[in-house]
Amino acid sequence: MSKTFADLLAHKTPIIYDGATGTFLQEMGLPMRDAPEAWVLDQPANVYAAAEAYVNAGAQIILTCTFGGTALRLLQAGLDDHAYEINRRAAELAQQAARGRALVAGSMGPLGQMPLALGTVTYRDAVEQFADQARALADGGIDLLSIESMSDLAEILAAIEGARRVIDLPIFATMSFDTQGKTLTGITPTLAARELMNAHVAAFGANCGRGPEDMAAILQEMRSAARDAVLIAKPNVGIPEIRAGKAVYNVPPARFALCARDWVRAGARIIGGCCGTTPQHIAALRAALTSSKSSPSRQQMIG
Repeated sequence: MSKTFADLLAHKTPIIYDGATGTFLQEMGLPMRDAPEAWVLDQPANVYAAAEAYVNAGAQIILTCTFGGTALRLLQAGLDDHAYEINRRAAELAQQAARGRALVAGSMGPLGQMPLALGTVTYRDAVEQFADQARALADGGIDLLSIESMSDLAEILAAIEGARRVIDLPIFATMSFDTQGKTLTGITPTLAARELMNAHVAAFGANCGRGPEDMAAILQEMRSAARDAVLIAKPNVGIPEIRAGKAVYNVPPARFALCARDWVRAGARIIGGCCGTTPQHIAALRAALTSSKSSPSRQQMIG
C-alpha cells in the first residue's frame, strides 16, 4: 500500500476513491432523518463496516463519516457539544478499517443552509468552524483532508483557510455543479478551477451533482481552465426517487463504471462516487479502470 498521497500520484494511474457514506449507512439501517455522524458514537461497528467495505472493494482513499461534522452543522442534530469527539473518533474508525490498505481523508462538507451567502455567518466564523473540525480530524489520524459538496466559493475558501491554520496535510476540494452546469450560487467549473488552482490545493474537481453522465463535460471545462491540476470526479448515481421512505437510485454499477472511463479521458486522476454509490459501484469502477486501456469509451460505443 502507498503510504502517502504523493506515492499514489507517482503511479500515474487512476486513483480509486470510495463511494457514498450517508446513503450507504441508510442501507444499513440509518434512518433518513438522522445525521450519519450520530452513528460514529452510537453505532461505531456499522461505521467501521461501511469503511471496510469500500477498502475491500478496492478504494485507495476512503472518507471519514464527518461530512456534516462542524459544530454548526451538528447543532441541527443536537450533537454540537460532541463535535470534537465525533470527528476524532470517525478518523480513528476509518484508519482501523483501512489497516494500511488505503489512505483516510477527513470529510468536511458545507456548514448547511449556505450561511455565508445569506449573511448569517461571517467569513471569520466559518474559518473557525472548519479549523476546529480539521483539528479534530487530524487528532484522529487522517492522512489528508477532503472539502466536498460546496456550492459557495467563499465557503470553500473559508474551509481551506481554516484547515491550513491547524494542519499540514494534502487538501482536496470539490464543488457540486447541479444547476444548469453551475453551483447553487452560480459558480461555473471554469471559475471554480481558477480559484482552487490559486488556492494551491493538492487536487480539486466535482462531486455529487446530477449524475455520472454530466461529469465529463464539467471536468473538460475545469481542465481547460487549469491544465496542470489533479482533478477529482466523484458524482452521485442520479436523482433519487423516494420509495417507502427510502432514497432509490437508478444507475447500476456497470453503467456507472462505464461512464468513469470518460471522466479519465476528460482528465480525472481521482475517481469515486457520491450519493447512492455502494461498494459494488466502486468494485465495478476499479475493474473498468484497470482493464485494457484500448477499450472504447461509452461515448464511442454509442456514437
